[in-house]
Amino acid sequence: MGKIRLYISQALTVNQKVVLEAQQSHYLLNVMKLRKGEILNCFDNQSGEYSCELLEISKKQAVLEVKSRMKEYMQCPDIWLLFAPVKKDNTDFIIQKATELGVRKIIPVLTKYTITERVKKERFSAQSIEAAEQCRRTDLPEIADIVKLEELLNNWDKKRTLYYMDESLSGQSAKEIFLKAPAPCAILVGPEGGFSEKEFTLLKTLPFSKAVSLGNRILRAETAVVAALSCWQAMSGDWQ
Repeated sequence: MGKIRLYISQALTVNQKVVLEAQQSHYLLNVMKLRKGEILNCFDNQSGEYSCELLEISKKQAVLEVKSRMKEYMQCPDIWLLFAPVKKDNTDFIIQKATELGVRKIIPVLTKYTITERVKKERFSAQSIEAAEQCRRTDLPEIADIVKLEELLNNWDKKRTLYYMDESLSGQSAKEIFLKAPAPCAILVGPEGGFSEKEFTLLKTLPFSKAVSLGNRILRAETAVVAALSCWQAMSGDWQ
């Protein structure tokens, strides 16, 4: 089993030869110092994970040969993360940890107090791919375009329960809520300034949404994401 994992953006099959992208070739040859004949693992986000041999090597290009399938493709539980983007490094942290914690879809939302409207999907995708490679997922989370919270809620599939983090302590505890919270569902974490009164009122009146309290302490947005997803995975997700 290779110690290095790579995401390959094309369908993989046994005996197939794969010419790597320039950035991936540079990583293997110049950063990891791999040599011809060495083994690594690759996954394609559609058919599973494969053991691959470094077949050809040059200064700017590497070619792999797919040897055998090691894992079947498996999707993470059908849980989504909705979050208001924060400062760049903290948003990167959210994308990474949401991927590691098995989120199937990530949706950046624009609220009244969201501090930035600029979302770079390419950066988000790169962060999620790197995290998936490290945590041994065989699937990648879908990264959605940023959308206004009210617009998203107006078009929401009512079969998917929405759990929003409530700093007012009016919601039930995470233990009470997430103990019986099967997928499909979604977790919403607001911005650093919290939800506006109008947003909070809307969330409280929606038939498919439920308030969740994460305790007496006010958590940073990125901490709340990790805490909420961890609670859900432990109680109703694939950590059981």
